[in-house]
Amino acid sequence: MSTVSLRSSAGRWVVTSSILASAMAFIDGTALNVALPSLQRSLHASGAELFWVLNAYMLMLAALILLGGTLGDRLGRRHIFMTGIMIFIAGSAACGLAGTVTMLIIFRIVQGIGGALMIPGSLSLISSAIDEAERGKAIGTWSSVTTLVTIGGPILGGALADAGLWRYIFFINIPIGVITLLCLWWKVAEQEKPADAPAQDYPGAVLIVGGLALLNFGFLRVPVAGFGSLTAYGSISLGVLLLVAFIMTERRTRHPMLPLHLFKNRTFTGANLLTFFLYAGLSGSMLFLSLNMVQMQGYSQLESGLSFLPFTLLMVFLARLAGSLADKYGPRWFLIIGPFLAGTGMLLMSLVGQTTGPSSYWTTFFPGIMVLGMGMTITVAPLTATVMGCVGSQLSGTASGVNNAITRIAGVFAVAVFGALAVLFFAGSIQPSLQELPLTAAQKAAIMAQTANLGDAAVPQGVPHQQQQLILQLYHQHFIRSYGKIMAMCGLLGWLGSLMAWIFIKSQKPE
Repeated sequence: MSTVSLRSSAGRWVVTSSILASAMAFIDGTALNVALPSLQRSLHASGAELFWVLNAYMLMLAALILLGGTLGDRLGRRHIFMTGIMIFIAGSAACGLAGTVTMLIIFRIVQGIGGALMIPGSLSLISSAIDEAERGKAIGTWSSVTTLVTIGGPILGGALADAGLWRYIFFINIPIGVITLLCLWWKVAEQEKPADAPAQDYPGAVLIVGGLALLNFGFLRVPVAGFGSLTAYGSISLGVLLLVAFIMTERRTRHPMLPLHLFKNRTFTGANLLTFFLYAGLSGSMLFLSLNMVQMQGYSQLESGLSFLPFTLLMVFLARLAGSLADKYGPRWFLIIGPFLAGTGMLLMSLVGQTTGPSSYWTTFFPGIMVLGMGMTITVAPLTATVMGCVGSQLSGTASGVNNAITRIAGVFAVAVFGALAVLFFAGSIQPSLQELPLTAAQKAAIMAQTANLGDAAVPQGVPHQQQQLILQLYHQHFIRSYGKIMAMCGLLGWLGSLMAWIFIKSQKPE
């Protein structure tokens, strides 16, 4: 189809369907983070299994999101978009019905495949269907509405989890998805498929999925088996080899899913390094902040969701201003100061020990969340503009897709690596304290085995009654200590992102 005006009926339906699909994916991700403690208790999930619930989805999304975008170019954007929504709905329904954590992980993979087809399709449909003169306004509308809708994700997730209804985080996707499909089926026409659409890079997709999956599996096996075990060491080594093979394949293929020549641009390289480090730190900090608040600090899951509200409101009301100022003065200093502030916010939260619960929020977590929120607000719009603007308009869509994929990959690595480190820190921290207690070797081993569950660690059966409260206190004390180490590492990643901007992104004179 030819492009249409944003003010026309066809244009409004294109934007509406894109917003609905994107909101479905964004709400699902933010709501689930807050509900993880409830999910862990309900399915009796270990710490490693909990991280796989997150990573199974992000892994498929990270690995296939570039392929999903190019499939739309080849087979029709509306067709692939609708296919992705249908797979996402099916995966969501299956997740909501999953009776075990293993089945939930498998169905999260299905969700991730759907998301990889759906998420890039929303913006590409707007970009290709709306008149060029109104395209920026349409994307701005999409961005504003989806951000506002996403505010409700943590609050919704917390409320449902507190009510014992965490499964409805998945079920709520079904009506939203069905309405979106009806809008697309009846109101949005398919575009003509280009005759010169490039071939798909299926070998690249297989290699990156396999490499990321093996790396994740290896890191999540480390706390159980140790780095020296064949399963952990072998998986990590083979994963690295597959990723090297992926890079070699991308260099040789005519139509790569990851165009490596883009990285010859110094600014593009720097912006993506910044993205990787900053979003790895952000993903790790948001996950462990939620677990700490609910499992250690006495917050309900709704209160944990509400605690992120200052962060989101800063993004909603100031991100556009930051983008305008970056257009006027150039993005370099925004991309240096923003990640530095974000890292500082994470470091501030790493200093928070045991609190008195939600009543002390304003003097404990709130300052760090505000500094983190301000840092991300300063960074996001200038970073997006820099990525899309440094390689020329004809490659801006590809550049955006690469940056989106790197954001997802950063999240995958953060959950896997920080999840493994958290268990190692927790076990290593609590072990010396156990040596002083009058317990048998078997009792101490059972207590140590519970550290794999992190904040959901329970006192094993057989521990003397007079020691049980002390063991719970040790779990709390050493989990919070481990949380502090993870948050400090996340903060340092934010600072490393700032350093990448300092090194690679030079001052650009605004036009």
